[in-house]
Parts: sequence; structure tokens; C-alpha cells
Amino acid sequence: MIWITGDKHGDFGEVETFCRVWRPHRKDVLIVLGDAGINYFSDARATALRQHLAQLPLTLFCIHGNHEARPETVPGMQLQEGFGGQVYVNPRFPNQFFPVDGAIYTLGSRRTLVVGGAYSVDKFYRLRNHWAWFEDEQPSAQIKTRAELALDAEGWRVDAVLSHTCPRSRIPFDRLPPLGCGDASSVDYSTENWLETVRQRLQFEQWYAGHFHIDWEDAPFTFLFHEFQIFDI
Repeated sequence: MIWITGDKHGDFGEVETFCRVWRPHRKDVLIVLGDAGINYFSDARATALRQHLAQLPLTLFCIHGNHEARPETVPGMQLQEGFGGQVYVNPRFPNQFFPVDGAIYTLGSRRTLVVGGAYSVDKFYRLRNHWAWFEDEQPSAQIKTRAELALDAEGWRVDAVLSHTCPRSRIPFDRLPPLGCGDASSVDYSTENWLETVRQRLQFEQWYAGHFHIDWEDAPFTFLFHEFQIFDI
């Protein structure tokens, strides 16, 4: 069974409740649509969280968000084969996988494009408070090219897309709370603009995104935060 949910920001209480209710097995997979928070800290807090999550009776497949380091920059991560491609994993915590941005994976029966990252509207708030902000939070030109070449090989047809943010035309502005700690006029939508060009060319069945902290469906787009949904059986 493959499940999917939204941002956790290092708090996996909802995942623990999910495990108690649904009783998954280690071979079952839970997709987190970015900002899992596992790679946010770079000290003992990160190790403690990874050790805690290693006890969960499921496998985590965590898309890159904008509130965490890219897995390729995290000490101890190694590339290995998995899910029909290559994924980053720390051998000490073998149930925690981090896909490569811009790659296509086989998740259950579904060919799936993965694109993480987004702009942080709280960037300057975090910097003022000396909290972690990651300069490479958005997909680079190299990542975008990787995704487009991967889609070329697939004939621009996939079953699903997993991204942290979403195409520009699908940003749910009317459902978002006030920024609070950010300036709407300074938001960089370059990732959303590029995803819009992908959306216009791509044939897909479903597109899942996190980032906006809402649970809402605007078919074929699904935004997840607290909810858990079945992705594939």
C-alpha cells in the first residue's frame, strides 16, 4: 500500500496516529509532499528525529521542500537504486528515502514525476531570527532540465506528479491564510511559472502538492496537509 500526505515540519504525531489506526507494514510507503523536516536541523536534533522515525512500521518517501536541506547536501546520505530510479538514503535509517528532484519513479503501478522545492515566503523572517534558510530551496536550471529530459523519454506522459508547490495557475490564493511573516509582493514564483509550462505540455492523471498547508481537491490537483490518502494499492 502507498499512502500520501502533506508537510510535517518535523512533527510526526499525525503519522504515529496513522500507524496506530491503519497498522502499516515496513513495505508500505508513505509519501510526504515536502517539508518533512527530517533534514532541517544539522545537529543532534536531526539524528534523534531520524532514529525515532526508524522505528515506524512503514517506509517514508520524502519530496524536497523549502524548509529543509537538499538530501544530496546532508552528511551520510548515499545514492542507491530504489523505486525504479535512484534515491538518497542514510544506511543507518533505511526506511527514509529522498528522491532526486526532476526524476521519474515507479510508485506501485504509477509512473511518477517528482519535483520538490519552492520559494519561502518567510525567508527574511527566518534570516532575521537566525533560523535556517536554504539558498538552494528552489529547483535549479539543472533540475528543470533533468525533469524535461526525463519527460522527453516518457513522451510527456506520466500517471502522476508529486511536487512541493504547484503550477502558477493552480495556486489556491483564495484558500490561503494571510502571510503573517512574509511580504506577498516579494514572492518569487519562478518555480510555479516553470511548473505551469510543464503542466501545459504534460499528459497526467493526477498532480499532488503540499506547501500551502491546506487539504483541498481541485481535480486533477490535490493539495494535502493533514490528510492521508491512498496513492496506489
